[in-house]
Amino acid sequence: MQMNKEELHSLIKERISSFQSTPKIEEIGKLTYIGDGIARATGLENVLSGELLEFSNGTIGMAQNLEKNDVGIVIFGPYATIHEGDIVKRTGRIMEVPVGEAMIGRVVDALGNPIDGQGPILTTNTRPAEAEAPGVMDRQTVAEPMQTGIKAIDALVPIGRGQRELIIGDRKTGKTSIAIDTILNQRGKDVICIYVAIGQKESSVRNLTETLKKHRAMDYTIVVSASASQPAPMLYIAPYTATAMAEEFMYNGKHVLIVYDDLSKQAAAYREMSLLLRRPPGREAYPGDIFYLHSRLLERSAKLSNELGGGSITSLPIVETQAGDISAYIPTNVISITDGQIFLESDLFFGGIRPAISAGLSVSRVGGSAQTKAMKKVSGTLRLDLASYRELEAFTQFGSDLDASTQQRLNRGNRTVEVLKQDVHKPLPLEEQVIILFALTNGYLDVIPVRDIDRFETELMNNLEFSHPHLLEAIRETKQLPDTEELLKAIEAFASGFVPHSH
Repeated sequence: MQMNKEELHSLIKERISSFQSTPKIEEIGKLTYIGDGIARATGLENVLSGELLEFSNGTIGMAQNLEKNDVGIVIFGPYATIHEGDIVKRTGRIMEVPVGEAMIGRVVDALGNPIDGQGPILTTNTRPAEAEAPGVMDRQTVAEPMQTGIKAIDALVPIGRGQRELIIGDRKTGKTSIAIDTILNQRGKDVICIYVAIGQKESSVRNLTETLKKHRAMDYTIVVSASASQPAPMLYIAPYTATAMAEEFMYNGKHVLIVYDDLSKQAAAYREMSLLLRRPPGREAYPGDIFYLHSRLLERSAKLSNELGGGSITSLPIVETQAGDISAYIPTNVISITDGQIFLESDLFFGGIRPAISAGLSVSRVGGSAQTKAMKKVSGTLRLDLASYRELEAFTQFGSDLDASTQQRLNRGNRTVEVLKQDVHKPLPLEEQVIILFALTNGYLDVIPVRDIDRFETELMNNLEFSHPHLLEAIRETKQLPDTEELLKAIEAFASGFVPHSH
Protein backbone atom coordinates (compact mmCIF):
# COMPACT_ATOMS: atom_id res chain seq x y z
CA MET A 1 0.00 0.00 0.00
CA GLN A 2 1.53 3.23 -1.22
CA MET A 3 0.95 6.51 0.60
CA ASN A 4 1.38 9.84 -1.11
CA LYS A 5 3.14 12.74 0.60
CA GLU A 6 -0.01 14.71 1.45
CA GLU A 7 -1.62 11.77 3.23
CA LEU A 8 1.51 11.11 5.20
CA HIS A 9 1.81 14.79 6.03
CA SER A 10 -1.78 15.01 7.36
CA LEU A 11 -1.38 11.75 9.36
CA ILE A 12 1.77 13.04 11.08
CA LYS A 13 0.05 16.37 11.77
CA GLU A 14 -2.94 14.56 13.32
CA ARG A 15 -0.71 12.40 15.51
CA ILE A 16 1.24 15.45 16.75
CA SER A 17 -1.93 17.37 17.59
CA SER A 18 -3.40 14.44 19.57
CA PHE A 19 -0.10 13.66 21.40
CA GLN A 20 -0.33 14.11 25.13
CA SER A 21 2.71 14.14 27.30
CA THR A 22 2.03 12.96 30.83
CA PRO A 23 5.20 13.15 32.84
CA LYS A 24 5.70 10.07 35.02
CA ILE A 25 6.70 11.14 38.48
CA GLU A 26 8.65 8.69 40.59
CA GLU A 27 9.55 9.51 44.12
CA ILE A 28 13.07 8.33 44.80
CA GLY A 29 15.34 8.51 47.81
CA LYS A 30 19.03 8.04 48.37
CA LEU A 31 20.49 5.38 50.67
CA THR A 32 22.59 6.71 53.54
CA TYR A 33 23.19 3.37 55.31
CA ILE A 34 22.95 -0.30 54.41
CA GLY A 35 23.75 -3.46 56.37
CA ASP A 36 22.29 -6.31 58.49
CA GLY A 37 19.04 -6.40 56.56
CA ILE A 38 18.40 -2.72 57.34
CA ALA A 39 18.71 0.40 55.18
CA ARG A 40 18.25 4.11 55.80
CA ALA A 41 17.29 6.56 53.06
CA THR A 42 16.68 10.31 52.74
CA GLY A 43 14.41 12.08 50.27
CA LEU A 44 11.32 9.86 50.59
CA GLU A 45 9.15 12.67 51.93
CA ASN A 46 5.70 11.14 51.40
CA VAL A 47 6.42 7.47 52.03
CA LEU A 48 3.86 5.60 54.15
CA SER A 49 4.60 3.23 57.01
CA GLY A 50 4.49 -0.37 55.72
CA GLU A 51 4.89 0.72 52.06
CA LEU A 52 7.05 -1.41 49.78
CA LEU A 53 10.18 0.18 48.31
CA GLU A 54 12.32 -1.09 45.48
CA PHE A 55 16.15 -1.04 45.50
CA SER A 56 18.38 -0.75 42.46
CA ASN A 57 19.04 -4.55 42.36
CA GLY A 58 15.31 -5.35 42.30
CA THR A 59 15.12 -6.45 46.00
CA ILE A 60 12.13 -5.08 47.89
CA GLY A 61 12.07 -3.49 51.32
CA MET A 62 9.42 -2.10 53.63
CA ALA A 63 9.35 1.32 55.27
CA GLN A 64 9.30 0.75 59.04
CA ASN A 65 10.61 3.89 60.75
CA LEU A 66 9.47 7.30 59.55
CA GLU A 67 11.82 9.80 61.19
CA LYS A 68 12.44 13.50 60.77
CA ASN A 69 15.48 13.21 58.50
CA ASP A 70 15.35 9.71 57.08
CA VAL A 71 13.32 6.51 56.66
CA GLY A 72 14.30 3.17 58.28
CA ILE A 73 13.74 0.29 55.81
CA VAL A 74 13.83 -3.47 56.38
CA ILE A 75 15.07 -5.49 53.38
CA PHE A 76 13.38 -8.68 52.21
CA GLY A 77 16.08 -10.48 50.31
CA PRO A 78 19.77 -10.19 49.38
CA TYR A 79 21.41 -6.86 50.06
CA ALA A 80 25.09 -7.57 49.29
CA THR A 81 24.90 -5.72 45.93
CA ILE A 82 23.13 -2.64 47.36
CA HIS A 83 25.47 0.22 48.35
CA GLU A 84 25.28 3.58 50.09
CA GLY A 85 24.40 6.33 47.65
CA ASP A 86 22.15 4.02 45.54
CA ILE A 87 18.62 5.14 44.80
CA VAL A 88 15.49 3.58 46.28
CA LYS A 89 12.03 3.97 44.69
CA ARG A 90 8.55 4.13 46.20
CA THR A 91 6.15 1.54 44.79
CA GLY A 92 2.90 2.82 46.29
CA ARG A 93 1.97 -0.79 47.26
CA ILE A 94 1.79 -2.62 50.56
CA MET A 95 3.13 -6.09 51.25
CA GLU A 96 1.04 -8.65 49.36
CA VAL A 97 1.52 -12.40 48.98
CA PRO A 98 0.20 -14.91 46.44
CA VAL A 99 -2.68 -17.04 47.76
CA GLY A 100 -5.04 -19.72 46.52
CA GLU A 101 -5.38 -23.44 45.81
CA ALA A 102 -2.19 -23.49 43.69
CA MET A 103 -0.11 -22.97 46.86
CA ILE A 104 -1.13 -26.34 48.35
CA GLY A 105 1.62 -28.95 48.24
CA ARG A 106 4.38 -26.35 47.73
CA VAL A 107 7.33 -25.14 49.79
CA VAL A 108 7.61 -21.33 49.64
CA ASP A 109 9.76 -18.62 51.20
CA ALA A 110 8.53 -15.81 53.44
CA LEU A 111 7.33 -13.78 50.41
CA GLY A 112 5.43 -16.67 48.84
CA ASN A 113 8.04 -17.49 46.14
CA PRO A 114 8.47 -21.24 45.49
CA ILE A 115 11.73 -22.77 46.74
CA ASP A 116 10.98 -26.44 46.03
CA GLY A 117 12.24 -26.48 42.42
CA GLN A 118 8.82 -27.39 41.02
CA GLY A 119 8.44 -24.32 38.82
CA PRO A 120 6.34 -21.18 39.33
CA ILE A 121 3.07 -21.10 41.27
CA LEU A 122 0.22 -20.33 38.88
CA THR A 123 -2.03 -18.02 40.87
CA THR A 124 -3.03 -14.44 40.31
CA ASN A 125 -4.77 -13.92 43.65
CA THR A 126 -2.97 -11.95 46.33
CA ARG A 127 -3.79 -10.84 49.86
CA PRO A 128 -2.10 -8.25 52.06
CA ALA A 129 0.31 -9.82 54.56
CA GLU A 130 -1.18 -7.71 57.34
CA ALA A 131 -4.95 -7.71 57.62
CA GLU A 132 -7.43 -6.79 60.27
CA ALA A 133 -8.60 -9.64 62.46
CA PRO A 134 -12.31 -10.61 62.35
CA GLY A 135 -14.36 -8.52 64.82
CA VAL A 136 -16.41 -9.75 67.78
CA MET A 137 -19.62 -10.15 65.81
CA ASP A 138 -17.90 -11.90 62.90
CA ARG A 139 -16.93 -14.85 65.08
CA GLN A 140 -18.70 -17.75 66.70
CA THR A 141 -17.73 -19.89 69.64
CA VAL A 142 -15.53 -22.89 69.12
CA ALA A 143 -17.64 -26.05 69.13
CA GLU A 144 -16.10 -28.43 66.61
CA PRO A 145 -13.11 -30.61 67.56
CA MET A 146 -9.80 -30.43 65.75
CA GLN A 147 -8.63 -33.98 66.29
CA THR A 148 -4.87 -34.26 66.83
CA GLY A 149 -4.77 -38.07 66.95
CA ILE A 150 -2.72 -37.81 70.17
CA LYS A 151 -4.54 -39.46 73.09
CA ALA A 152 -3.05 -37.19 75.76
CA ILE A 153 -4.19 -34.03 73.91
CA ASP A 154 -7.61 -35.12 72.65
CA ALA A 155 -8.49 -36.40 76.13
CA LEU A 156 -6.87 -33.80 78.43
CA VAL A 157 -6.41 -30.56 76.46
CA PRO A 158 -8.81 -30.75 73.52
CA ILE A 159 -8.35 -28.37 70.60
CA GLY A 160 -11.32 -27.02 68.65
CA ARG A 161 -11.56 -25.48 65.17
CA GLY A 162 -10.82 -21.78 65.47
CA GLN A 163 -8.82 -22.19 68.69
CA ARG A 164 -5.27 -21.02 69.41
CA GLU A 165 -3.44 -23.60 71.46
CA LEU A 166 0.13 -22.83 72.45
CA ILE A 167 2.70 -25.64 72.47
CA ILE A 168 5.42 -24.68 74.91
CA GLY A 169 8.48 -26.41 76.33
CA ASP A 170 12.27 -26.55 76.30
CA ARG A 171 14.42 -27.48 73.35
CA LYS A 172 14.12 -31.11 72.30
CA THR A 173 10.95 -32.02 74.20
CA GLY A 174 8.88 -32.99 71.15
CA LYS A 175 7.04 -29.72 70.33
CA THR A 176 7.42 -30.00 66.54
CA SER A 177 6.50 -33.71 66.65
CA ILE A 178 3.11 -32.87 68.21
CA ALA A 179 2.45 -30.27 65.51
CA ILE A 180 3.50 -32.63 62.70
CA ASP A 181 1.36 -35.49 64.08
CA THR A 182 -1.61 -33.13 64.20
CA ILE A 183 -1.02 -32.27 60.51
CA LEU A 184 -0.74 -36.00 59.62
CA ASN A 185 -4.03 -36.65 61.44
CA GLN A 186 -5.92 -34.17 59.21
CA ARG A 187 -5.73 -36.53 56.25
CA GLY A 188 -9.20 -36.91 54.75
CA LYS A 189 -10.75 -34.45 57.23
CA ASP A 190 -11.05 -31.57 54.75
CA VAL A 191 -8.54 -29.35 56.59
CA ILE A 192 -5.77 -27.40 54.82
CA CYS A 193 -2.56 -27.26 56.86
CA ILE A 194 0.17 -24.59 56.78
CA TYR A 195 3.47 -25.17 58.53
CA VAL A 196 5.66 -22.09 59.08
CA ALA A 197 9.30 -22.85 59.85
CA ILE A 198 10.90 -19.76 61.43
CA GLY A 199 14.63 -19.65 61.97
CA GLN A 200 15.15 -23.40 61.54
CA LYS A 201 17.99 -25.18 59.79
CA GLU A 202 17.37 -25.79 56.09
CA SER A 203 18.13 -29.49 56.66
CA SER A 204 15.42 -29.68 59.37
CA VAL A 205 12.83 -28.14 57.04
CA ARG A 206 13.86 -30.61 54.31
CA ASN A 207 13.50 -33.60 56.69
CA LEU A 208 10.13 -32.35 57.82
CA THR A 209 8.90 -31.91 54.24
CA GLU A 210 10.07 -35.45 53.45
CA THR A 211 8.13 -36.79 56.50
CA LEU A 212 4.98 -35.02 55.25
CA LYS A 213 5.49 -36.43 51.74
CA LYS A 214 6.06 -39.95 53.08
CA HIS A 215 2.72 -39.86 54.96
CA ARG A 216 1.02 -38.23 51.92
CA ALA A 217 0.28 -35.10 53.94
CA MET A 218 1.77 -32.65 51.40
CA ASP A 219 -1.46 -33.13 49.37
CA TYR A 220 -3.15 -30.67 51.74
CA THR A 221 -0.18 -28.78 53.26
CA ILE A 222 1.78 -25.59 52.46
CA VAL A 223 5.26 -25.23 53.99
CA VAL A 224 6.51 -21.65 54.49
CA SER A 225 10.20 -21.52 55.34
CA ALA A 226 12.25 -18.59 56.62
CA SER A 227 15.43 -20.40 57.58
CA ALA A 228 18.10 -19.40 60.06
CA SER A 229 20.46 -18.24 57.29
CA GLN A 230 18.05 -15.57 56.05
CA PRO A 231 18.03 -11.94 57.19
CA ALA A 232 15.89 -11.09 60.26
CA PRO A 233 13.11 -9.28 58.26
CA MET A 234 12.26 -12.57 56.46
CA LEU A 235 11.81 -14.37 59.79
CA TYR A 236 9.66 -11.49 61.03
CA ILE A 237 7.31 -11.44 58.04
CA ALA A 238 6.93 -15.24 57.47
CA PRO A 239 4.06 -15.87 59.99
CA TYR A 240 2.08 -12.93 58.54
CA THR A 241 2.40 -14.11 54.95
CA ALA A 242 1.37 -17.63 55.99
CA THR A 243 -1.67 -16.25 57.82
CA ALA A 244 -2.68 -14.29 54.70
CA MET A 245 -2.60 -17.60 52.76
CA ALA A 246 -4.74 -19.19 55.48
CA GLU A 247 -7.26 -16.31 55.40
CA GLU A 248 -7.91 -16.87 51.70
CA PHE A 249 -9.19 -20.37 52.55
CA MET A 250 -10.99 -19.31 55.74
CA TYR A 251 -13.02 -16.59 53.99
CA ASN A 252 -14.01 -19.18 51.39
CA GLY A 253 -15.61 -21.30 54.13
CA LYS A 254 -12.76 -23.80 54.54
CA HIS A 255 -10.92 -24.98 57.64
CA VAL A 256 -7.21 -24.33 58.11
CA LEU A 257 -4.67 -25.50 60.67
CA ILE A 258 -1.56 -23.32 60.92
CA VAL A 259 1.58 -24.11 62.92
CA TYR A 260 4.04 -21.30 63.78
CA ASP A 261 7.32 -23.06 64.62
CA ASP A 262 8.43 -21.05 66.52
CA LEU A 263 7.41 -17.60 67.68
CA SER A 264 10.40 -17.21 70.04
CA LYS A 265 12.66 -17.03 66.97
CA GLN A 266 10.30 -14.56 65.30
CA ALA A 267 10.40 -12.38 68.43
CA ALA A 268 14.23 -12.56 68.44
CA ALA A 269 14.31 -11.55 64.74
CA TYR A 270 11.97 -8.64 65.45
CA ARG A 271 14.18 -7.59 68.37
CA GLU A 272 17.25 -7.65 66.12
CA MET A 273 15.43 -5.60 63.48
CA SER A 274 14.11 -3.07 66.00
CA LEU A 275 17.48 -2.55 67.67
CA LEU A 276 19.15 -2.01 64.29
CA LEU A 277 16.41 0.53 63.49
CA ARG A 278 17.35 2.18 66.84
CA ARG A 279 13.98 1.68 68.47
CA PRO A 280 14.14 1.89 72.26
CA PRO A 281 14.48 -1.53 73.93
CA GLY A 282 12.23 -2.67 76.80
CA ARG A 283 12.11 -5.83 78.94
CA GLU A 284 14.71 -8.50 77.88
CA ALA A 285 15.78 -5.90 75.22
CA TYR A 286 12.61 -6.62 73.19
CA PRO A 287 10.94 -3.49 71.77
CA GLY A 288 7.81 -2.20 73.48
CA ASP A 289 5.44 -3.45 70.76
CA ILE A 290 6.49 -7.11 70.94
CA PHE A 291 3.15 -8.04 72.52
CA TYR A 292 1.33 -6.33 69.67
CA LEU A 293 3.48 -8.28 67.18
CA HIS A 294 2.03 -11.59 68.37
CA SER A 295 -1.47 -10.43 69.29
CA ARG A 296 -2.19 -8.98 65.83
CA LEU A 297 -0.96 -12.25 64.36
CA LEU A 298 -2.87 -14.69 66.56
CA GLU A 299 -6.09 -12.68 66.63
CA ARG A 300 -6.49 -13.48 62.94
CA SER A 301 -7.24 -17.10 63.88
CA ALA A 302 -10.98 -17.49 64.38
CA LYS A 303 -14.09 -19.50 63.74
CA LEU A 304 -16.15 -17.25 61.45
CA SER A 305 -19.88 -16.75 61.83
CA ASN A 306 -22.23 -18.65 59.51
CA GLU A 307 -23.02 -15.41 57.60
CA LEU A 308 -19.34 -15.24 56.60
CA GLY A 309 -19.28 -18.90 55.57
CA GLY A 310 -18.26 -20.54 58.87
CA GLY A 311 -14.59 -21.09 57.85
CA SER A 312 -11.90 -21.28 60.52
CA ILE A 313 -8.19 -20.90 61.22
CA THR A 314 -6.88 -22.99 64.11
CA SER A 315 -3.37 -22.06 65.14
CA LEU A 316 -0.74 -23.95 67.08
CA PRO A 317 1.93 -21.39 67.97
CA ILE A 318 5.12 -22.94 69.39
CA VAL A 319 7.29 -21.16 71.97
CA GLU A 320 10.59 -22.42 73.28
CA THR A 321 11.35 -21.94 76.97
CA GLN A 322 14.70 -21.83 78.72
CA ALA A 323 14.92 -24.35 81.58
CA GLY A 324 11.12 -24.69 81.78
CA ASP A 325 10.61 -20.99 82.63
CA ILE A 326 7.09 -20.21 81.45
CA SER A 327 7.14 -16.88 83.27
CA ALA A 328 9.73 -15.33 80.89
CA TYR A 329 8.60 -12.42 78.74
CA ILE A 330 7.62 -14.05 75.42
CA PRO A 331 5.97 -17.13 77.05
CA THR A 332 3.79 -14.97 79.34
CA ASN A 333 2.84 -12.74 76.42
CA VAL A 334 1.81 -15.59 74.16
CA ILE A 335 0.07 -17.54 76.98
CA SER A 336 -2.15 -14.51 77.61
CA ILE A 337 -3.34 -14.30 73.97
CA THR A 338 -3.93 -18.00 73.33
CA ASP A 339 -6.81 -20.24 74.41
CA GLY A 340 -4.72 -22.68 76.36
CA GLN A 341 -1.29 -24.26 76.35
CA ILE A 342 0.24 -27.70 76.06
CA PHE A 343 3.29 -27.68 78.31
CA LEU A 344 5.99 -30.25 77.57
CA GLU A 345 8.41 -31.11 80.37
CA SER A 346 11.94 -32.26 79.68
CA ASP A 347 11.94 -34.47 82.84
CA LEU A 348 8.95 -36.41 81.52
CA PHE A 349 10.50 -36.60 78.06
CA PHE A 350 13.75 -38.03 79.28
CA GLY A 351 11.83 -40.31 81.66
CA GLY A 352 10.33 -42.01 78.61
CA ILE A 353 6.85 -40.47 78.94
CA ARG A 354 6.27 -39.26 75.38
CA PRO A 355 4.46 -37.08 74.41
CA ALA A 356 5.88 -35.36 77.52
CA ILE A 357 2.68 -33.44 78.35
CA SER A 358 2.42 -32.06 81.87
CA ALA A 359 -1.20 -32.72 82.83
CA GLY A 360 -1.07 -30.15 85.64
CA LEU A 361 0.28 -27.16 83.68
CA SER A 362 -1.46 -27.87 80.38
CA VAL A 363 -4.92 -26.46 79.88
CA SER A 364 -7.47 -25.89 77.14
CA ARG A 365 -9.63 -22.84 77.76
CA VAL A 366 -12.21 -24.17 75.33
CA GLY A 367 -12.33 -27.50 77.11
CA GLY A 368 -15.18 -29.94 76.69
CA SER A 369 -16.93 -27.91 73.99
CA ALA A 370 -14.12 -28.95 71.62
CA GLN A 371 -14.70 -32.65 72.33
CA THR A 372 -17.02 -35.22 70.84
CA LYS A 373 -19.62 -36.67 73.23
CA ALA A 374 -17.84 -40.04 73.22
CA MET A 375 -14.50 -38.54 74.20
CA LYS A 376 -16.11 -36.35 76.83
CA LYS A 377 -17.61 -39.40 78.54
CA VAL A 378 -14.41 -41.42 78.71
CA SER A 379 -11.98 -38.65 79.54
CA GLY A 380 -13.97 -36.98 82.29
CA THR A 381 -11.92 -38.20 85.25
CA LEU A 382 -8.53 -38.56 83.56
CA ARG A 383 -7.10 -35.22 84.62
CA LEU A 384 -8.14 -35.75 88.25
CA ASP A 385 -6.78 -39.31 88.18
CA LEU A 386 -3.44 -38.10 86.92
CA ALA A 387 -3.22 -35.19 89.36
CA SER A 388 -4.03 -37.37 92.40
CA TYR A 389 -1.58 -40.01 91.09
CA ARG A 390 1.25 -37.48 90.88
CA GLU A 391 0.55 -36.38 94.47
CA LEU A 392 0.33 -39.95 95.78
CA GLU A 393 3.44 -40.96 93.87
CA ALA A 394 5.48 -38.28 95.62
CA PHE A 395 3.91 -39.16 98.96
CA THR A 396 4.29 -42.96 98.78
CA GLN A 397 7.96 -42.93 97.94
CA PHE A 398 8.57 -42.98 101.65
CA GLY A 399 5.85 -45.35 102.89
CA SER A 400 5.52 -49.04 102.31
CA ASP A 401 2.21 -50.04 103.94
CA LEU A 402 -0.52 -48.75 101.68
CA ASP A 403 -4.22 -49.32 102.12
CA ALA A 404 -6.16 -50.94 99.30
CA SER A 405 -7.76 -47.75 97.91
CA THR A 406 -4.40 -45.90 97.74
CA GLN A 407 -2.84 -48.90 96.03
CA GLN A 408 -5.71 -49.02 93.58
CA ARG A 409 -5.30 -45.32 92.72
CA LEU A 410 -1.57 -45.79 92.21
CA ASN A 411 -2.19 -48.76 89.94
CA ARG A 412 -4.75 -46.83 87.92
CA GLY A 413 -2.38 -43.83 87.68
CA ASN A 414 0.49 -46.02 86.46
CA ARG A 415 -1.71 -47.43 83.74
CA THR A 416 -3.13 -44.04 82.78
CA VAL A 417 0.41 -42.73 82.20
CA GLU A 418 1.20 -45.83 80.15
CA VAL A 419 -1.95 -45.54 78.01
CA LEU A 420 -1.24 -41.88 77.24
CA LYS A 421 2.20 -42.73 75.81
CA GLN A 422 2.27 -42.74 72.03
CA ASP A 423 4.81 -43.26 69.28
CA VAL A 424 5.74 -40.40 67.01
CA HIS A 425 3.97 -40.09 63.61
CA LYS A 426 1.29 -42.56 64.63
CA PRO A 427 -1.82 -40.51 65.26
CA LEU A 428 -4.83 -42.60 66.34
CA PRO A 429 -8.36 -42.28 64.99
CA LEU A 430 -11.05 -41.13 67.40
CA GLU A 431 -12.72 -44.55 67.83
CA GLU A 432 -9.45 -46.24 68.91
CA GLN A 433 -8.70 -43.49 71.43
CA VAL A 434 -12.20 -43.70 72.89
CA ILE A 435 -12.13 -47.49 73.27
CA ILE A 436 -8.77 -47.73 75.03
CA LEU A 437 -9.72 -44.90 77.41
CA PHE A 438 -13.09 -46.60 78.01
CA ALA A 439 -11.27 -49.84 78.89
CA LEU A 440 -8.99 -47.86 81.22
CA THR A 441 -11.73 -45.95 83.08
CA ASN A 442 -13.77 -49.13 83.50
CA GLY A 443 -10.87 -50.87 85.23
CA TYR A 444 -10.06 -53.50 82.57
CA LEU A 445 -6.40 -52.49 82.54
CA ASP A 446 -5.96 -52.57 86.33
CA VAL A 447 -5.02 -56.26 86.24
CA ILE A 448 -2.81 -56.04 83.14
CA PRO A 449 0.94 -55.70 83.87
CA VAL A 450 2.18 -52.22 82.84
CA ARG A 451 4.66 -53.61 80.28
CA ASP A 452 1.83 -55.43 78.47
CA ILE A 453 -0.46 -52.46 78.10
CA ASP A 454 0.79 -51.40 74.67
CA ARG A 455 0.31 -54.96 73.34
CA PHE A 456 -3.14 -55.17 75.02
CA GLU A 457 -4.17 -51.98 73.23
CA THR A 458 -3.00 -53.19 69.80
CA GLU A 459 -4.57 -56.63 70.14
CA LEU A 460 -7.86 -55.25 71.50
CA MET A 461 -8.18 -52.99 68.43
CA ASN A 462 -7.45 -55.84 66.05
CA ASN A 463 -9.99 -58.01 67.88
CA LEU A 464 -12.77 -55.40 67.76
CA GLU A 465 -11.98 -54.57 64.13
CA PHE A 466 -12.46 -58.24 63.32
CA SER A 467 -15.32 -59.32 65.56
CA HIS A 468 -17.26 -56.10 66.37
CA PRO A 469 -16.56 -53.61 63.53
CA HIS A 470 -20.01 -52.04 64.01
CA LEU A 471 -18.94 -50.70 67.44
CA LEU A 472 -15.99 -48.83 65.91
CA GLU A 473 -18.20 -47.69 63.05
CA ALA A 474 -20.79 -46.31 65.51
CA ILE A 475 -18.21 -44.14 67.31
CA ARG A 476 -16.75 -42.98 63.98
CA GLU A 477 -20.11 -41.98 62.51
CA THR A 478 -22.15 -40.73 65.47
CA LYS A 479 -19.21 -39.42 67.60
CA GLN A 480 -21.08 -40.96 70.56
CA LEU A 481 -20.50 -44.03 72.69
CA PRO A 482 -22.29 -47.09 71.27
CA ASP A 483 -24.36 -49.46 73.38
CA THR A 484 -22.30 -49.54 76.60
CA GLU A 485 -23.43 -53.06 77.53
CA GLU A 486 -22.27 -54.49 74.23
CA LEU A 487 -18.95 -52.61 74.36
CA LEU A 488 -18.30 -53.82 77.93
CA LYS A 489 -19.08 -57.40 76.89
CA ALA A 490 -16.74 -57.19 73.89
CA ILE A 491 -13.84 -55.81 76.00
CA GLU A 492 -14.62 -58.31 78.76
CA ALA A 493 -14.47 -61.23 76.28
CA PHE A 494 -11.12 -60.05 74.96
CA ALA A 495 -9.61 -59.25 78.39
CA SER A 496 -10.51 -62.66 79.79
CA GLY A 497 -8.58 -64.38 76.98
CA PHE A 498 -5.55 -62.00 77.09
CA VAL A 499 -2.36 -63.72 78.24
CA PRO A 500 0.21 -61.44 79.90
CA HIS A 501 3.87 -62.14 79.11
CA SER A 502 5.62 -63.98 81.90
CA HIS A 503 8.74 -62.42 83.34
